[in-house]
Amino acid sequence: MDWIFWLIVAGVVLAILVASGVIIVSNRRHRLSGGDHPGLESGAPTSALTPSAEAVESSEPESGAVAEGIAPPEPIETTEVVQAPEPGSTRMARLRRRLASSNNALARGLAQLLSSDKISAQTWEDFETALISSDLGVGPTTELVTRLKQRLSLDGVGDPAQARAVLREELLSLVACDADRGLVLDWSHGPSVVMVVGVNGTGKTTTVGKLARELVAEGRTVVLGAADTFRAAAADQLTTWGERIGVVTVRGAEGADPASVAFDAVTQARDTGVEVVLVDTAGRLHNKTNLMEELGKVKRVIEKVAPVQETLLILDATTGQNGLVQARVFAQAVHVTGIVLTKLDGSAKGGIVVAVQRELGVPVKFIGLGEGADDLAPFDPEQFVDGILGQ
Repeated sequence: MDWIFWLIVAGVVLAILVASGVIIVSNRRHRLSGGDHPGLESGAPTSALTPSAEAVESSEPESGAVAEGIAPPEPIETTEVVQAPEPGSTRMARLRRRLASSNNALARGLAQLLSSDKISAQTWEDFETALISSDLGVGPTTELVTRLKQRLSLDGVGDPAQARAVLREELLSLVACDADRGLVLDWSHGPSVVMVVGVNGTGKTTTVGKLARELVAEGRTVVLGAADTFRAAAADQLTTWGERIGVVTVRGAEGADPASVAFDAVTQARDTGVEVVLVDTAGRLHNKTNLMEELGKVKRVIEKVAPVQETLLILDATTGQNGLVQARVFAQAVHVTGIVLTKLDGSAKGGIVVAVQRELGVPVKFIGLGEGADDLAPFDPEQFVDGILGQ
């Protein structure tokens, strides 16, 4: 019977040896297939042993091997570099070229006058009609025609070059003004605040972004205030401009009190030592009394922190006399210090430049040429007049 006992013991030992061999072979195959993960407990679920996409990607030769136990380096954040805008003279020259090749009413009237061999009463009448249709206005038109009649012979233009020089001189006297056309900013005692007002659709928010880009390129620090809280798209658009040029945009919830948002923006600028705050305001229907009262409130609340040094009125140059109506209403609500005429290209009636300056007694400071980042230029009377004259 002893032999039976030892036969059983031998069978058990053989079974243990076979089982051990199977386990060893299985583990070796598992390691060769990439499934071995040191440090994971044996009870971990199968899904935890599956290599993640990140682990597989990091094991590729192109990405470089990472030593065990050493965390991969943090990704380097990149910031978009703000490109310097085109020089203002270059942008204004672009407008001059557009005006010179355009067929707007003012250019047509001037061309007709200069091309006349003999200036008759009918020629003067047609000239006046062309000036008025260019949105120059009745007053400035009468003034210009009277001066030209005095300086040019009623019998004709003896010297076309001299006539053109006289016309250029008289046009410049209408367009020019003594006021400073640059932004008047002083941040020596706190942030310099610029309020931007105008009806929706004139390019107001876009103009704020372009002005901010100009200031950042000049080395100025800027905060944007998205106080047009009635249009979520306006705040989103301004935020996008801010992200592009690396400045903070202070905004509130849709429908929030615009004065509160403006106050927060100016306060943050003051507390962080920022030089300029550009505040975009609501522009719902200009004939609504509550909107005008709201703009007045925004200005008063801002000035509890810092004075509003500039209030820019944005007007669409293509709206003509409607733009003058808007200008009157906004000027009654806030003290407008400068005008930005957008969409002033070859299709616009150039006479609006003179008319709006006469209406408000403040200068056109900037002109908008289109939707591009560089399509905003400081207004230059000489380049403007030369473009109208086709020079």
